[in-house]
Amino acid sequence: MLYRVLADIVVVIHFAFVLFVVLGGFLVLRWPKLAWVHGPAAIWGTLIEFGGWTCPLTPLENRFRRLGGEAGYEGSFIEQYILSILYPAGLTPGIQIALGIGVLVINAVLYTVIIRRSRRRRAAKGRS
Repeated sequence: MLYRVLADIVVVIHFAFVLFVVLGGFLVLRWPKLAWVHGPAAIWGTLIEFGGWTCPLTPLENRFRRLGGEAGYEGSFIEQYILSILYPAGLTPGIQIALGIGVLVINAVLYTVIIRRSRRRRAAKGRS
């Protein structure tokens, strides 16, 4: 039971990290200092997709599941709905590259807006 709970916690953290990588730029629009955390996370998430690598959270979760005696992902809400998003069936290297490009484009657009806002603020302060 403990290992199943730990595996579910890892999945929730993993899912939250993926959301932060993809959409965290919107948080940076509101709190620009968060860029120091989001920037490296977005780079890591993009590299994982482009490189076809496995996120270290995946083997950790799988280890907990094996220790808990589980063979699959059936049964809980987390397993049914979140795992299929993190580990979609038919995930190919081409799809991973497309996902990486999507993350890159979303964040490039958001950071362009953030940088322009920052420059406008600095210019306005300089005129004051």
